[in-house]
Amino acid sequence: MRDHPHGAGRAAEPPLPAIWTGRATNRVQWLLSAAGAACVALGVVLAVVSNWTSGTAPLLMSVVGCVTVGLLIMYGTLAFVHVAVTVDHESLEVRCGHMGLPRRRIPLTQVVGADFVPKVTPRQWGGWGYRWRPEMGTAVVVRRGEGMALTLGDGRTFTVTVDDAATAVRVIRARLAPPTEP
Repeated sequence: MRDHPHGAGRAAEPPLPAIWTGRATNRVQWLLSAAGAACVALGVVLAVVSNWTSGTAPLLMSVVGCVTVGLLIMYGTLAFVHVAVTVDHESLEVRCGHMGLPRRRIPLTQVVGADFVPKVTPRQWGGWGYRWRPEMGTAVVVRRGEGMALTLGDGRTFTVTVDDAATAVRVIRARLAPPTEP
């Protein structure tokens, strides 16, 4: 019989990074943005080649309506095609879409807990995007799958879907733990 040192046989966990970054992407929303682009194109075609006999007011309303709806659809979908999450020593920052808007920065001093959520779905939150539900808190949902839920000091919850959320939770928990005295 061999004598094994305490903890032998367990896989050593990799060291935590100084700055953790993660992303989540939803390629389906590119198809939805194509519908928005089609609405904008329809508005442009109506403005350029239309010869409506019913007057300029209906034509102007149709053109403005198509372009506006198309731009809203494109922004609403492209803003949530992906999310980027960064955890450093001071805060967690969430940036959505290519422009990084909307953006949310949560100082770690306001976080009292972090939990791994194995399955977050748009159905739980009422769709994709930046969501708020009174009984559940706030969330950024860009796809279904794993995510993390932060419990804030004021009792609110913030959830975000991101790849490798388990590592993010480990990093946040390590930063929340009080320093051990020697």
